[in-house]
Amino acid sequence: MDAEQPASESPKLRPSLDQEALTNADFLASAGISRLQVVESTGSTNADLLNAVALEPREWPDLAVLTAEHQTAARGRLDRHWDSPARAAVSVSIVLRPVNAQGLPLPSSSYSWLSLLAAIALRETLIETAGLPAEIKWPNDVLVRGRKIAGILAQLSPAQLDPGKFGSEKPGSEKPGSEKPGSRGDGMARAVILGTGLNVLLDEAELPVPTATSVLLEQPLTTDRTELLKTYLSRFASLYRSFCNADGDPAAGLAGGPSLHKRVEAAMVTLGKEVRAQLPGDHEIIGHASRLDEYGSLLVVDHAGREHVVTAGDVVHLRPTESGYA
Repeated sequence: MDAEQPASESPKLRPSLDQEALTNADFLASAGISRLQVVESTGSTNADLLNAVALEPREWPDLAVLTAEHQTAARGRLDRHWDSPARAAVSVSIVLRPVNAQGLPLPSSSYSWLSLLAAIALRETLIETAGLPAEIKWPNDVLVRGRKIAGILAQLSPAQLDPGKFGSEKPGSEKPGSEKPGSRGDGMARAVILGTGLNVLLDEAELPVPTATSVLLEQPLTTDRTELLKTYLSRFASLYRSFCNADGDPAAGLAGGPSLHKRVEAAMVTLGKEVRAQLPGDHEIIGHASRLDEYGSLLVVDHAGREHVVTAGDVVHLRPTESGYA
């Protein structure tokens, strides 16, 4: 159900998404998108889809998409609040039911790569469509010139299809990769909801933090949200299909090019830097961010030469020890 959009003293007139272009049958077929729904306003597209795939799983198959003109209660990693004015961002969530070419569920260890797969697709979209020098910050941010322009969040759907029990569970509380692979018991692969928030038309005064930016502020070739969304969905779907057909192997060639592992490492601003990883319990690791392991975790070598594995699910903050990026 759509939430009411809060009143604003002087709302900016920004163009709506072109729903006709987004739901065009030819576009959906060529991109491989199974369903696309546009809503004017909602709390969170990720939360909506977590509910939808639990209650009506067959209505939301693999690569079904929900996008909103305005989110009023969007959340990022570790339940951090994320907000932007109406029609100023691309706010989109995608249902993923990862299976290989034989229809078998991918190993759960591959799920940790899905947000990085989305980051690669969004980076390539920003480079090719908007002409922006986008980079990836581990684990789930996209930066332009050192400032955050987008965030990505993957959440695992509840295990059981039981509307009576669903209300007592916290949807999306499990991390992708923390469960055993398989189906839900209804013949469908368990869903991952992949959410992306891209700042597009925000001006400087509307940015949530000084380390953020938007497409508008970076002298882009275009600020057309519909064009950016269509390109992103097409690029992501192509990479995702290739990833699934390779059984979720990040070392396999991806869509006729380098592997996902190689693409991510080549695009990642984090690697080669001295970083401070803040972990739960006020624990921190300071060291050299050397590489990603086979699960997409960050390997950090401290000053004593010890190698630490930092996972996306555990890290609270990751910052460079010296300024340089968000």
